[in-house]
Amino acid sequence: MTDLNRPVPSEAMDFFHRYISLVESNDVISSLENQPRATIELVRTLDPDHRYAPGKWSVKEVLGHVIDTERIMSYRALRISRKDPVALPGFDQDVLAASAQFHNQPIEDLIAEFQSVRQSTLYLLRPLTQEMWGEVGSVSGHPITVRALAYITAGHELYHRQLFKERYQ
Repeated sequence: MTDLNRPVPSEAMDFFHRYISLVESNDVISSLENQPRATIELVRTLDPDHRYAPGKWSVKEVLGHVIDTERIMSYRALRISRKDPVALPGFDQDVLAASAQFHNQPIEDLIAEFQSVRQSTLYLLRPLTQEMWGEVGSVSGHPITVRALAYITAGHELYHRQLFKERYQ
């Protein structure tokens, strides 16, 4: 068990607390290990090209966005946990999604990529020391901890799983 306590408000921008709040456990590693199964099972029941409204992302594009976001959060956690003092930039999710061509990829490839990226995230996070979890860096000019980044990653998946249930079924 990785009992890290929950990130406090000062550990991330207000925007990110909507994701952090979705993670029920203080064992974020177990959450990250166990969550993908339910998300993948749900995605496999959906039409991968379905959009709930014109101009909205398809199921494949949402899953691709979750993958991209996890990669970025993991990269941030890597840099910050290793005490890299360089401030990190934000990213524009819409630009990334538009350029990615997720709609041209088979859904099973995206599912496999999601599983692979999650496994990579876990390999990065599992060996972190308590000190490393508490390291503070800067993203978009705001302080953020490695612990918060892990919770954001888990919560971001949960957020989009809920949107799949509410808008894509």
